[in-house]
Amino acid sequence: MKQSYEQSFGAAKIVTGSAHMLDTGNSKILIDCGMFQGLNEHLNYDPLGFDPKEIDALIITHGHLDHVGRIPLLYKYGFKGKVFAHPATFDIAKVVLMDSAKLQEEDYETRFRKAQRRGKEHLVRKPLYTRDDVKAIFKKMDKVKIDYDKKIKITKDIKAVFKDAGHILGSSFVELEFENLGIKKHIVFSGDLGNKDNEVLPPPQKPTIADALFIESTYGDRNHKSFEESKIEFKKVIIDTLLSGGNVIIPTFAIERAQQVLCLLKEMSEEGSLPREAKVFLDSPMANKVTAVYKKWSHLLSKNCQKYKKHPFEFPQLRLVKDVEESKKINEISRGAVIIAGSGMCTGGRILHHLKHRIWNPKNSVLFVGYQAKGTMGRDIVDGAKFIKIFHEEIIVRAKIHTINGFSAHADQKELLEWMNEFDNLDRIFLIHGEYEKQVVFKSVIRNFFNKKAHIVDMGEKIYL
Repeated sequence: MKQSYEQSFGAAKIVTGSAHMLDTGNSKILIDCGMFQGLNEHLNYDPLGFDPKEIDALIITHGHLDHVGRIPLLYKYGFKGKVFAHPATFDIAKVVLMDSAKLQEEDYETRFRKAQRRGKEHLVRKPLYTRDDVKAIFKKMDKVKIDYDKKIKITKDIKAVFKDAGHILGSSFVELEFENLGIKKHIVFSGDLGNKDNEVLPPPQKPTIADALFIESTYGDRNHKSFEESKIEFKKVIIDTLLSGGNVIIPTFAIERAQQVLCLLKEMSEEGSLPREAKVFLDSPMANKVTAVYKKWSHLLSKNCQKYKKHPFEFPQLRLVKDVEESKKINEISRGAVIIAGSGMCTGGRILHHLKHRIWNPKNSVLFVGYQAKGTMGRDIVDGAKFIKIFHEEIIVRAKIHTINGFSAHADQKELLEWMNEFDNLDRIFLIHGEYEKQVVFKSVIRNFFNKKAHIVDMGEKIYL
């Protein structure tokens, strides 16, 4: 029998594209198969780096696109194994993959029309997959719905325990157990670990033993502002803007951040700090679908959300916007509106229409509650742009711009260290899912904190276990 090893085919010295293969010598499994995003999205068209026909099982840690976005390609190239995930993760993954396919189809149609006018339509890349592909995959997918804290057989030689990672609904870190060359091995993949103070989900569970830990390092270089401080700041922006006759526009991500914002606004509604005449619009079809999933699995939410006997997010002032016409009618409201829409970085979606109609007015506020990557319109606004261009129209930025940094769904450096310190036994440490510069900082901090070396994983590198 050969020695067991791990290979990463994504999220190695970068954040996105999570795909980690474990070869025990008897079987091969894949932990996540996510899409590359941002500057690395061209990698989605490259070969996967392994043969999906050889993969015996797939484990999904959670439903974010950078962890599930290439799953259709697994099936396209012959994967036939079982898929293990929390049932809430299957629900979210379907919403995410359908949305991804829709955007790819729309992008293809636009680029194809433009290329036709130049006689170069044959050069336009087709979508990686379509909505029909996603529907077909979910029909034939051999799903195994896991329970937290219960040992489950993954393959003939691998057993696993899934534990709540507290990142998004249904998220897990996974403790794997197998034998290789007569030695019992315990390998842990963190998935993405949650910020323990996010108020929507419980904190990550305690891990146990790891001969090798593969841990995310997204915020390995920094600590977040406290959640309580951020919540006070959030409420102040909402109240001050509405009472002065303005409107609040909140660009937000559909998964977790939108629900977190709704939870805060519900709290304001219940305590009476949200003006009664205010109207809150959730203008995001995807966020509406994800919120329905959160309602379905509300028993998994934090005690803070559980305290509400009815829906943990709905309240009298909330309107769920269903179609484009209803979205356009929001433009007629002159004051007292809180508009939550995607995309979270203002790179597309309905938020662009709301910014076009509101960002020029000094009475209004734009409230950013998520990370804004370089090169996005959101980042330009946060960095103080005087004008922005929306649908070929140059618009002056006069609205008040607010950035609140304490609502991250990721654990920060301090929380990552605290979680790692919970292990009864922790041997080797491998850093994945993070930008290289941040991993270098985190590696140094781990050395000081644990007196252990951490290894920054390279793409395709074989790590013998």
